[in-house]
Order: sequence, then structure tokens, then C-alpha cells
Amino acid sequence: MDERRPQLLAISDLHVAHAENRQIVEGLRPASDGDWLIVAGDVGELTEQITWALRTLSERFAQVIWTPGNHELWTPEEDPVQLRGVARYEYLVDVCRGLGVLTPEDPYALWEGEGGPVRVAPLFTLYDYTFRTPTAANKEESLAQAYEAGVVCTDEFFLHPDPYAGREDWCEARVAATERRLAECDDPDVPFVLVNHWPLDREPTRILRYPEFAQWCGTERTADWHRRFHTAVAVYGHLHIPRTTWHDGVRFEEVSVGYPREWKRPGHPRNVPRPVLAPRAAASPVPPAAG
Repeated sequence: MDERRPQLLAISDLHVAHAENRQIVEGLRPASDGDWLIVAGDVGELTEQITWALRTLSERFAQVIWTPGNHELWTPEEDPVQLRGVARYEYLVDVCRGLGVLTPEDPYALWEGEGGPVRVAPLFTLYDYTFRTPTAANKEESLAQAYEAGVVCTDEFFLHPDPYAGREDWCEARVAATERRLAECDDPDVPFVLVNHWPLDREPTRILRYPEFAQWCGTERTADWHRRFHTAVAVYGHLHIPRTTWHDGVRFEEVSVGYPREWKRPGHPRNVPRPVLAPRAAASPVPPAAG
């Protein structure tokens, strides 16, 4: 290992249920003893997969910071842990704490290495169907159009919102609590690295191959967070389109690995984990089959 200054790195959408992706995790190593790793959701679906991956990474990196994606929140029939909704999320938070992995429920950590100081804020906001199709007047119409097009997120079958009535209600609660916390911690001298599985702003979803899928990709309620709160960079995944974009002068980094069928495509950018506080050239977008 070299003597370079420690870096804040980020990766997402590891999907270790796929053997080739599991090999990627097995091969991940820090370049410095002080490197931190942000894991922005969709590690896997089964609790065994999630625990294995986070344990493996936490044993190598000085600090791992995790926020959930939709896949971790699924309750697959083959998972021995049949908790649903909030109870499943809290179970995974407990798993992380046992591994020394920071979560959205922990104090935001201060990074003072390369590009610092910044405060790393893992967020968990879900989505509320407000990224609906252009011709839909409401959630019901947008969902109907998605079903008609055959573009329906698996969340509709496996991501349960218990004890909330719906995923949008859970989203509303998460957004309200997170907004208050960010406001309390906002500091003009120490900007945030905002980390969320879903993009905070709708704009990155505009290049989706299937626009109907955008309704499972975030909420309009977070669209101004990168402007309202002093933000150095926003990190996200979910879209399986690793690239750099700029919104209102703030850099957004999509850091997903994605499925083997995606990252094996010729020309697909394989630049993860990515330093999120170092300047880099924007990667060319790759149209996804998002998950």
C-alpha cells in the first residue's frame, strides 16, 4: 500500500447476488490505510449477502458508510429474516453497528483527508412517485402507464412500507426527519457530502431508457437540498449510469457498479470505487436497465 493521502471513495449497486459482482467486492482494496468507503445502497437482497459484503469492506477500509437502497429493503421469501419495512431497515442498521459501519441513523462523520474537511451525510429518503410520467396527473395514472408499458419496479412486490400505509408515506416521514437534521448540521465552513441511493434531483433520470421507471427514483421534495444546504458533492446510485453531472453548480456523482450484463458492455465506465472529492472528467452516459 502506498503513502498517498487518504481518500474518500464511493461505490453503490454492488448487487452481490451475482457471482461476478461478488468477485468485485472480494477484489476491492484501499490504496491508503486511511481510505473511507461510501456504499450508497443496493448491496444485495438477502441479509446474508448484505452482511457478508459490509463485513468484508469494513475489515479493509478505515471507515465504511452505508445508506440503504431499495434492494436491501426487499423481503424475499428465501430470506430467513422476514422483517418488513421499518423493522427490516432497523435490523440492517443494527447489523451495520455491529460491524462499525455508519448509517443514516448515526452522527454525520467529519472527513478531514483529501478534499476535506467535509461532513458525510448518509441519507435515506425513499421515493413518492412524484417523478411521474409527463402525461400523468397523479400517481395512479403514472403507475397505470408503467404497467401498460411493462416497466414496473420489483419494489411493488417486495418492498413493504410497514407500518406506513404506503411507500410515499414512509418517504414523507424520512424526508421530514432528514431535512430537520441537515438544517441543524448545516455549516458554511464544512460542506456536506450528501449520500443517497436515489438521486436528490430528477434531472439525472432524464436519460433513462424507460422514462416510466423514474417514478421509483426519488422525490421532488429533495430537489433543492443541494442548493439549500452547503454541499460539496452529492453521491447517488440506483440508475446504473455511472457518470458525473453538475446541477446548479454542484457536482453529482453516480457511482454504481450495476449488473454484469451492464458493466460488461463495451465502453461502460468501470471507474469505481470513485474518489468523490477529487476533480475528474465526466464519464459518458450508458443507457441502463435500472434497478
